[in-house]
Amino acid sequence: MRYRRNREPGGCYFFTVVTAGRRPWLGRASHVECLRAAFRSVRARHTFRIEAMVVLPDHLHTLWTLPAGDMDYSRRWRLIKTYMSRRIEDVKPLWQPRFWEHTIRDADDFARHMDYIHYNPVRHGLVAAPSQWPHSSFARCVRTGRYAADWGQTPPDLPSDIGRG
Repeated sequence: MRYRRNREPGGCYFFTVVTAGRRPWLGRASHVECLRAAFRSVRARHTFRIEAMVVLPDHLHTLWTLPAGDMDYSRRWRLIKTYMSRRIEDVKPLWQPRFWEHTIRDADDFARHMDYIHYNPVRHGLVAAPSQWPHSSFARCVRTGRYAADWGQTPPDLPSDIGRG
């Protein structure tokens, strides 16, 4: 089966990436640190901006903006997954094949996906508020004024069609 992906040069994309068999290996701090190193390594060679991100035990969601003229997010994901697979020996396989992506259409779509990312640990019952989850860009977004520190203590209105994870 051939997957058709939307590609927009310089676009902003929402991604869901899931662990193989939904095993919760991303719940280990050392594996999250390896993931951070993978992102740093790939971004050093193939730049992109991480607008938001959350890492849960069995999946992650992230929003990326690619540089103008660039639409090769698949290469970046391949490199990130490969980096991890070469360094984590105690779990095999690490990832489900492929990933789910959505091209962000406008400012409202961006905001809805940003909210979805940051509320996801609460939605999965891992914490009572987004500020309590350590593997998220929520604190950065509070520092930049995007969110109040207490955002998400009341459930936001999130569409059911976001995420797939």
